[in-house]
Amino acid sequence: ACMLCRRAEADPDICGNKLEKFGVCAHVFCLFFATLLFQQDNEHVGLLGFLPRDIHLAVRRAAQKHCCICGQSGATIVCCGENCNRWFHLPCAKEGGCVNQYITPYSSYCSEHRPEQDVQVTPEPGTECPICMEPVEDRKTFRTMVCPACRRAWFHRDCIQGQAMRAGLLCLYCPLCRDISEFLGQMFIMGIRIPFRLPTWEDNDAFADLGERHSWCNAKKCLYPGGREEAEEEGPWELLLCSSCAAEGTHRRCSGLRARRTSWECDSC
Repeated sequence: ACMLCRRAEADPDICGNKLEKFGVCAHVFCLFFATLLFQQDNEHVGLLGFLPRDIHLAVRRAAQKHCCICGQSGATIVCCGENCNRWFHLPCAKEGGCVNQYITPYSSYCSEHRPEQDVQVTPEPGTECPICMEPVEDRKTFRTMVCPACRRAWFHRDCIQGQAMRAGLLCLYCPLCRDISEFLGQMFIMGIRIPFRLPTWEDNDAFADLGERHSWCNAKKCLYPGGREEAEEEGPWELLLCSSCAAEGTHRRCSGLRARRTSWECDSC
């Protein structure tokens, strides 16, 4: 189990991956959000720059703190609200309506002091989340959010969090107006975790085939002695691709194209 939240299993979208080293086990974001636990300049020491002795000290300190959500001891995160003394575990934050901002300096807020969207609008009756297509609540709440740019896109917190994990920082935008700058800034403030990486749909070169150039002759009868998949740089056996779709090709001679002809279209186009 993670030494900081005491969970063997926790939502990786909230807590991040679990690290084990030097006899210490902790979730990545349990480390970053823990109060009075500071990261060293050198990220290669300890766990991502958090020294084992400092982690143990944070655990001993947390033993005296009780989570305002689950009531159990071992709470490592205190609300940043002025004079607030509410402590909680990172995995409990969502259940208790707390906000953790996944940007430096990794601030956390309880349900009373969490940031609210400063957008004075309410959704029209029957408004649906554009991500899951299910109805949203009739007003802004912790679980129902609105795009600050267009003020027309309403979505569930869980839906936009899931979309953020799939899209990453480079491809996340309002699902309706496609605004990026204002939308991203607001999502960070409201506690949406947006990982800095390429979208998951590009994992394992899933769309690599789209970048490959068509490379064979589609003429009904290919005349080239080397076969359909061979071609020469120039001359009668140069391969021309359809100028409209680029999805079919032909050797010049196979389609009776003269040397001065620079473009060709397939029968479909």
